[in-house]
Amino acid sequence: MLGATLVPTRADLLDMASKPTAPSSVNAPARGLGSGIHLGNLDPRVRPQDDFYGYVNGTWLQATEIPADKYEVSAFSMLDDALQEALRALVEDAARAAAQPRDADVRQIGDLFSGFMDETERERQELQPLSAELTRIESLENNAAIPALVAHFNRLGIRTVYDTRVGQDARDSTRYAVAVEQSGLGLPDRDYYLQDDARLAEIRSRYCEHMQKMFVLAGVASAAADAQAVLLLETRIAHAQWTKVANRDPVRTYNKVEVGALELLTPGFDWHSYLVAADLDGRIDYVIVSQPGYLAALDSIVRETPLGTWQAYFRYHLLAAYAPYLNRAWVEEHFAFYGTVLSGIPRNRPRWKRGVALVNRCLGERLGQLYVQSHFPPANRARMLALVNNLLAAYGAGITALDWMSSATKREAQAKLARLVTKIGYPSKWRDYSRLKILRTDLVGNVMRAAALDYAYALAKLGQPIDRDEWEMTPQTINAYYDPQKNEIVFPAAILQPPFFDARADDAVNYGSIGAVIGHEISHGFDDQGSQFDAQGNLRDWFTREDHEKFGAKTAAIARQYGAYEPVPGYHINSALTLGEDIADNSGLAVAYRAYRCALGSEAAPVIDGFTGEQRFYMGWAQAWQAKVRENTAILRIKADPHSPPRFRILGTVVNQPGFYAAFAVQPGDPMYRPPHERVTIW
Repeated sequence: MLGATLVPTRADLLDMASKPTAPSSVNAPARGLGSGIHLGNLDPRVRPQDDFYGYVNGTWLQATEIPADKYEVSAFSMLDDALQEALRALVEDAARAAAQPRDADVRQIGDLFSGFMDETERERQELQPLSAELTRIESLENNAAIPALVAHFNRLGIRTVYDTRVGQDARDSTRYAVAVEQSGLGLPDRDYYLQDDARLAEIRSRYCEHMQKMFVLAGVASAAADAQAVLLLETRIAHAQWTKVANRDPVRTYNKVEVGALELLTPGFDWHSYLVAADLDGRIDYVIVSQPGYLAALDSIVRETPLGTWQAYFRYHLLAAYAPYLNRAWVEEHFAFYGTVLSGIPRNRPRWKRGVALVNRCLGERLGQLYVQSHFPPANRARMLALVNNLLAAYGAGITALDWMSSATKREAQAKLARLVTKIGYPSKWRDYSRLKILRTDLVGNVMRAAALDYAYALAKLGQPIDRDEWEMTPQTINAYYDPQKNEIVFPAAILQPPFFDARADDAVNYGSIGAVIGHEISHGFDDQGSQFDAQGNLRDWFTREDHEKFGAKTAAIARQYGAYEPVPGYHINSALTLGEDIADNSGLAVAYRAYRCALGSEAAPVIDGFTGEQRFYMGWAQAWQAKVRENTAILRIKADPHSPPRFRILGTVVNQPGFYAAFAVQPGDPMYRPPHERVTIW
């Protein structure tokens, strides 16, 4: 990620946006650069006009088997495999160095990893590390004590009936506020409790069996009855919760409630005891309630549910949160449900990978420092910044050329684009973990203390200026994001590798892969959610009424298109949930293509490996999303993931791109053909 002096504010890009024909080339002249296309993955038996995804990835799809410890094989997972080996070397070096520590940070990493790898100690301790928390649950005297326990569990990172989050106030992006959000389910989404689908009904039954087994391991005499009671309680909670589609609406989920008025929303819930236990009493004047109807229903649920059921509920969620850090019996039972039943994965990951994941979770930025020092060449950042500049210029030109947007809204859009901040690689300042106590023989305690440190870190923001240098992802994260309230796009170091970014490849494939990812993230500032935030990051409507109507017609067409796709028989894409990501995919690919054409200038794209630059551009996009996914995981994602499945991220986008039709001579009658009047262009 970028240092403070390396984070452009993009104020200079307004001028660039009006001059789209002169962006710099990301590469040197193409001589000596490869195509970046993995030719062995192509299936020559498939015409690109029939199934473009199958054409680019077909041989790979046929030859690839999903390993027993994975839910998918994809460009992401293969890149992650290499990343995990790199991180393993770093943490094992730290573990060896911890014996003779000269660096306290290195010792923290080494001791945390070594403690996780010490199976003997975990077998010896059995359930003892959770004894104090189990006693706390058993000591509940009545339902009035539940709010304080919720606060305590929030501090320890344990899922419970609601979560609190510190973030920017959506109506005042200059200050931090506390948001209260629905939570508390052991299954991924309310649909798993409420729908009669046979698969989901089977998962509910297996979930109840799993909870019973967890209670038996904990020595609970009433294990079967408790498991059934928790399932019924969570089903009632699920009935009260808002859908994921409803939660995408930033206006509906912004409900500012003065602290003193919380008792009007939930008269039977002791908010004062919660605020005291949460260390929030006297520190805040208001909270943002994301789902007020849920809290109102929760008030009745808390009062009407017997104390014994609540104790079973909290007991299970404590055990579920910390089972991966207990002895073998707990680890295996936890994985048997959440890995195998829910996601279809036959075998757990190797222990060392789970240990690396724990270090990532607890000491993420400290490990990130080591990763960047060893694996992120400065040249990658420079080339990435050139790509971003070209994409921003092309996006600005696209806004100017829009035929559906008024001049007033265009001015607002250009102002927002001009203020967009780009962060690449790593943060300009790193988290301080010096207060985190890591003991090699206290694994559960280490995880609890790390969660408590994160909680305190978040609370310390209250009353302080917005930290513009903070990152929401570590450098070793294979992903990217747009933050609408900071109006920034962020690209961690780990994603800047093939197949997303290939320093040895010609411009075409890089624009089609990482360029489209950049365009995707920029587009989030202008999708159905991001377009509701202004240049300063405030929730403000800056569209005219007529532009809203035109924009709504285009997004409705995208939703109809994706809603017709059926990735698993009987399970259509929930296009109301995936709409923002589908808009970003389509817009990102379109703006990346425009930027690529501009980068060529008057030069013709070279033909490499028999493919034109335009063909390699779209092939780069398709190979970046190659994936084979287990069916249970695919269903889980359809229910809970705002992204469309990989195959449809390709098929759904290219059919809307005029350049694709020209590049591959797609004609009427071809399966990939979509009549011009049905093609959707937004940004």
